[in-house]
Amino acid sequence: MDDDFRARIRAGDEGAFGVLFREHATSVYNYCFRLTGDWAAADDCTSLVFLEAWRSRAKVDRHGGTLLPWLLGVATRVVHRHRRVAWRNQRLMRRLPATQLVPDLADEVVGRLDDQDRIAAAMEVVNRLSRADRDVLALCVWGGLDYEGAAEALGVPVGTVGSRLSRARRRLEKLAEKNTGPARAAGAGDRADVVLLNERKTR
Repeated sequence: MDDDFRARIRAGDEGAFGVLFREHATSVYNYCFRLTGDWAAADDCTSLVFLEAWRSRAKVDRHGGTLLPWLLGVATRVVHRHRRVAWRNQRLMRRLPATQLVPDLADEVVGRLDDQDRIAAAMEVVNRLSRADRDVLALCVWGGLDYEGAAEALGVPVGTVGSRLSRARRRLEKLAEKNTGPARAAGAGDRADVVLLNERKTR
């Protein structure tokens, strides 16, 4: 994407936003799902990301390449807000009388729940990181951004991204060592490995 496309985005060109959505909606959705572990939440967050992108279009830099880092930066903030709202809602729900849920046994639903369980297991470990380290890890590992893209998304220097990612790796390795033992060979250590083994090269 060239500077002219960025200018069109900044000006609120609906056609340019349509192109932006078609090119990056799937990446944004997958990123939101990996952060939330919930298909419905990922749908909601993806919609909010592009709504927020439209509202904040004037903040797009005039020069640069792909706008995916900018969108994933918006997505990171949207998911943080979603978590705060979800936490408040859960507190309210716990005060209500319990209702009996009717299970849906459709194959597609079962598959989705299985995916959510795997993501939730990984996030159980990742959530032990600080927010700053977790954001960098998510952008580089699950968002597929390089150091420069993650720096753009978070508005921090490239060197900060490198140091945070390195610290996150060391922390995850320690968690894996701490939680892996003879009786837990398939436990939390393996869940941390899921994150580490799926990491893309960032340089």
